[in-house]
Amino acid sequence: MRRNFRDLSAQEVLALAIALEEEDARIFREFARRLRVDYPKAAATLDAMCEQEDAHRRRLIELHQRKFGNEIPLIRRGDVRGFVRRDPMQAVRGSSVESIRHQVALMELETARYYEKAASRATDAEVRKLLGDLAQEERRHEDASATFDPARQPEDERAEEAATSRRLFVLQVVQPGLAGLMDGSVSTLAPLFASAFATKSSWDAFLVGMAAAVGAGISMGFAEALSDDGSLTGRGKPLLRGLVCGAMTFVGGVGHALPYLIPNFVTATIVATAVVIVELFLIAWIRNRYMDTPFLAAAFQVVVGGVLVFLSGILIGSA
Repeated sequence: MRRNFRDLSAQEVLALAIALEEEDARIFREFARRLRVDYPKAAATLDAMCEQEDAHRRRLIELHQRKFGNEIPLIRRGDVRGFVRRDPMQAVRGSSVESIRHQVALMELETARYYEKAASRATDAEVRKLLGDLAQEERRHEDASATFDPARQPEDERAEEAATSRRLFVLQVVQPGLAGLMDGSVSTLAPLFASAFATKSSWDAFLVGMAAAVGAGISMGFAEALSDDGSLTGRGKPLLRGLVCGAMTFVGGVGHALPYLIPNFVTATIVATAVVIVELFLIAWIRNRYMDTPFLAAAFQVVVGGVLVFLSGILIGSA
């Protein structure tokens, strides 16, 4: 059962403070580990904060040994009412550097408030002095960690991290998604329009288009996921890349298959052709937006390839 803070003994107040410092240091180290490769400045700041948390913990343990001996009661944040219930590791799993920055600033604010409240209740002079000193240090620590908040981060550092975040987003999401969209949009054109012009049946064309989209999505998803584990290339988790690539491949393939749900073959073909045009120019726009490819060059490359596949499908189906 969770206890009220006012019911804690002086020994338990110290024990809880020790546990908080240990928890915060452990979390900061994990944050630093996650950020070290792509955000070295943020990781260095977290390393320095870990050293401060360790110093606080040692001072608290030394005082506990002098006052109460070597046995420290087991008490954690979740055992006491009034603390914010949080799971920082779960909250930032797979999240951006901005999420970690916000979490760190919040943790430091919570710790500073704890020391202030504990110091105000302490009756032992030495305990009160240490808790008061730590409250002041945590406030300074909080001020320092406030620069970890994106809103108060130095402009040049924020711009550098934004550029890194964009690069990672392109590597881990845009590139596999674009590869899938291109493959799904282009590779499925030939079988879809070949079957359409061979059978003159909208339903048959739809079935072939769906089969091609599903098959291409599965194939591309597995190919992307198995291409590398992301440890050296920075391309992120294989499962995520595979899912993104497979899903976008299916989307690219199914887009021009859906119009063949229209019973009238001529109408369905006209709509499907319009969808193909939109898909190809969408791919060109994405390449221009995220891959810094000039739009006209991207449009020419994508449209020419798409048109060639499109015409080959019609010619084969009409033979």
